[in-house]
Amino acid sequence: MLTDLWNLFMAFFRASNLGFGGGPAIIPLIQAEAVNRYHWLTNSQFADAIAVTNALPGPIGTKIASYIGYQVASWPGAVVALTATILPTVLILIFLGSLLSKYANSKALQAILKGVKPIVTALLIVVAYDMAADAFRIQAPVDYLTFVIAVGAAAALFFFKVHPAILIVLSLIIGYFAF
Repeated sequence: MLTDLWNLFMAFFRASNLGFGGGPAIIPLIQAEAVNRYHWLTNSQFADAIAVTNALPGPIGTKIASYIGYQVASWPGAVVALTATILPTVLILIFLGSLLSKYANSKALQAILKGVKPIVTALLIVVAYDMAADAFRIQAPVDYLTFVIAVGAAAALFFFKVHPAILIVLSLIIGYFAF
C-alpha cells in the first residue's frame, strides 16, 4: 500500500511538473505514467477515464489524478495523487510567483514558451491517436456508430461551436442506449 501511494505521488508529481500549456498538456504525461510506466490502466481504460473525468467540472489534471489514485489505492490514493498534482503549482506560485510576474513579458521567457508549444501539440496528437485507435477498433457492427459520433462531435465543435459539455452528455446518453 505504501509503495502504491509513493508511486502515485511520484507519477503525478512528475506529470504535473512537466505539464506546460494548461490542462490538456498534462494528459500525455499522465498516460505515460499510468499506462506505460506503472500499468495501472490500459489505453482503453485511460480513454474511458478521460471521458468520465471530462464530464465533470474542474481541471482535467486534478480529476484524472483523483480518479486514477482512487482506482489504485482507494481514498488515500485519490488524496495522494491529487496532492501531487497541485503541489508543484502551489510551490511555484509561492516561491517563483514574483519572478514570473516580473519577467512575464521578457523575450527569453516568451521564446522558451514558444519552443514548448510544438512539443505539447505533438504529445496531444499522440494521445489523441492512441485514444482514437482504441475507440475505432471494429469489434461489432455498432462500432460504426462510434465513427458517426466522433464525426458529428467534431463537426459540432468546429462549425457550430457547441460547448464540449453538451457533446459529452449527449454521447453518454447515446452510448447508454446504443452500446
